[in-house]
Amino acid sequence: MSKFDEQIIVVPRDIIFDNEKHAFNGFIRQDDVKSQAIFDTLGQYDVKRRGDMEEDPSYKQLISYCILENEDQDILVYQRLSGGGESRLHGLASIGVGGHMNDVPNQKDVMAIIEENTSRELLEEVGLAVNETAGLQHVGFINDDLNEVGQVHLGVVFKVQVQKSQVEVRETDTLSIQWQSMDDINDLSQFESWSALILEKWN
Repeated sequence: MSKFDEQIIVVPRDIIFDNEKHAFNGFIRQDDVKSQAIFDTLGQYDVKRRGDMEEDPSYKQLISYCILENEDQDILVYQRLSGGGESRLHGLASIGVGGHMNDVPNQKDVMAIIEENTSRELLEEVGLAVNETAGLQHVGFINDDLNEVGQVHLGVVFKVQVQKSQVEVRETDTLSIQWQSMDDINDLSQFESWSALILEKWN
C-alpha cells in the first residue's frame, strides 16, 4: 500500500483550535491554557486518507513527537537520511521520534490510541519498548503554520526517560543518531522547524 493510501488520524482545524481562538505557533507546554483546551478536542478525530490530507490545511494530522532523555540528561538527536519517507525533511536534524497515527480498532480512548501509535513508532525507529521505560510523559504541543509541512500537522509532544543501552537505530536507511546535551546545541538552523521551536523554549 502506498503511504498516500494510509488511513490516518486527523482533527478538523476549526475544532482543534476552536475557530482560531486557541491557534498558536511554536511549542506550548502541557500546562498552558491553550494546550489543555486543544487536548480536550483530540477525541473528536476523524480517519482520513493521508494523500488527501497532505495538502488540506483544514485538517491537522496528529503526529507523535517523542523527546528521549538518557541517564546523563542528554537528548537523542537524529538526522533524516535520503531513505526516509518525508522528502521535505531530508538532511535536517530532529529531537523528536514519531510519526503519523492510525486508528486502533475497538479502542475509543484517544490517548490510548495515541500512546499505542507512539509506542509502535518508537519500537520501529529506535528499538525502544515503552513498557521498558517510565512511560510517555505528555509535555505539550507543537505547531508551525509558517511552512507547508507544518500547516497540515500538529505534534503531540512526549518526553521519555531512557537508558542509552535501550536505544538503537532500526531504520538505518532513514536515521542516524547521537546523544547531545541541550547546552551544546547552539545552531538551531540545522534542525527541522519543530525541533528548533521546542529547543528555543525547552530550558
